[in-house]
Amino acid sequence: MALLDWIVLGLFFAVLIGIVVWVIRMKDETTDDYFLAGRNAGWVAIGASIFASNIGSEHLVGLAGAGAESGMAMAHWELQAWIILILGWVFVPFYSRSKVTTMPEFLEKRFNPQARSFLSVISIVSYVLTKVAVTVYAGGVVFKEIFGIETWLGIDFFWVGAIGLVIITGLYTIFGGMKSVLYTSVIQTPVLLLGSAAIVFFGLYELGGWGELMQITAAETTPQGDSMNSMFRSLSDPDFPWPGVLIGSAIIGFWYWCTDQYIVQRVLSGNEKQGRKGAIFGAYLKMTPVFLFLVPGMIAFALAQQGKIELVSSDAAFAAMVRQILPMGLKGLVVGGLVAALMSSLASLFNSSAMLFTVDFYQKYRPEESQRHYVIVGRIATAVIVILGILWIPIMKSIGSVLYEYLQDVQSLLAPGIASVFLLGVFWKRTTAAAGLWGLIVGFVLGMLRLAMKVFESSIDPNSLMYEVILAPNWLYYEIALFIICIAVIVIISLATKPMSDERLSGLTFWTATKESMDNTKNSWDKWDVFHTIVIILVTFGIYIYFW
Repeated sequence: MALLDWIVLGLFFAVLIGIVVWVIRMKDETTDDYFLAGRNAGWVAIGASIFASNIGSEHLVGLAGAGAESGMAMAHWELQAWIILILGWVFVPFYSRSKVTTMPEFLEKRFNPQARSFLSVISIVSYVLTKVAVTVYAGGVVFKEIFGIETWLGIDFFWVGAIGLVIITGLYTIFGGMKSVLYTSVIQTPVLLLGSAAIVFFGLYELGGWGELMQITAAETTPQGDSMNSMFRSLSDPDFPWPGVLIGSAIIGFWYWCTDQYIVQRVLSGNEKQGRKGAIFGAYLKMTPVFLFLVPGMIAFALAQQGKIELVSSDAAFAAMVRQILPMGLKGLVVGGLVAALMSSLASLFNSSAMLFTVDFYQKYRPEESQRHYVIVGRIATAVIVILGILWIPIMKSIGSVLYEYLQDVQSLLAPGIASVFLLGVFWKRTTAAAGLWGLIVGFVLGMLRLAMKVFESSIDPNSLMYEVILAPNWLYYEIALFIICIAVIVIISLATKPMSDERLSGLTFWTATKESMDNTKNSWDKWDVFHTIVIILVTFGIYIYFW
């Protein structure tokens, strides 16, 4: 990078450090202060945090890589603004009126303490083994590609960038808590958007325009005859058959946007009104990744076809565009956006993981400690998550060629059990505590069984029954089947066990909300919330039609 790029990057970090220092001086006296910003966050901060927390390495590296590898096939996972609207309109009222701070805590109120503990275990394990590891690995890939440095002091620059990213992010999360995540997101989000928009603009300029991109990608077809710029693939497509994509992506989306601590913690940082408005704002922002991250991957593929850039691998698409086509000065801005997204994603993850440990485990066994004590424990837990993230970096060296597909594959094994339990738990008051717990257990066990078998696939007989039932099915069809199995398990056990009373379920299901809480919810939205909701749905539908 040129001197001007380093100046721009330095200014970005100076502003970021200033915000973190300011936040640290705002003392966190309670767990609500540290983990939920005192529940006083405004809708702008909530919406920006939802978007910035979601946009991590799987987008900057993985989604661009998916665009370069398979075109628009995986755009379905990014056109889920409509599911964020469900979070804002349907689930925010439940979470707000129940005064919970974590999703496992909500399951305890709805079902029992065992369901809470099991979901906490699933969440922490999944964070460490997927999100931390993937983000850290991708951070190393990005830094090595952009700076073009192979080694530093005899050390592979991949490790320098990856470990440096984890340590810096861990420090500002440990001392700043949720406030540092929220307020730095307000700065990081526009930087990320501007930087990504710049790469799209200059990429299309170098390529020859949008029409040229559509022409080149339309000419690239799958063996089934589907073009690269089509979102809907044939039934015979081995990876992305359209029924599996539509239903499977919705299951993952419901789990991620409506029930995952990693995202829901953002809306819990404000009251019901601000949480809904923040979700709507976040839904607007969520319509941009297809064009800001996936399309650049397609542009990189097209430029490589024209011989204008060198593309070593699909996952290097975004970073290669930054290094090879952006003018001086803008490289520094885009690198700032890349670092912002990586840090924000990790920071949110560290904070959520620490909160799950502190509130769902430690506080249960040490209930008499002061709020300040729990904040300190939360910081220590964050430090442990940071160390685990570093220790898991070597495992990421063996990940497949496209990170985004890997991540969605793993999430397809985690989502069905959790999504089915929350869905029936909220909308079917007949769901019992035993049914909720067993729904989680069955979903997790069957999901991890396939994951374990994939690791040792080479040693499994392809003609065996286990292989045919567990490994042979398309990953999306397996996810849908697993979701149906979990629903069936929950329904059968619920009908076979004693129902819970309406008093016990007051305010925890759609059908047992009190009149007062329903009135409060009705008074928390206005016509502009409805207007923006309709706009988001229409725009999303329009994008589907365009890329049909």
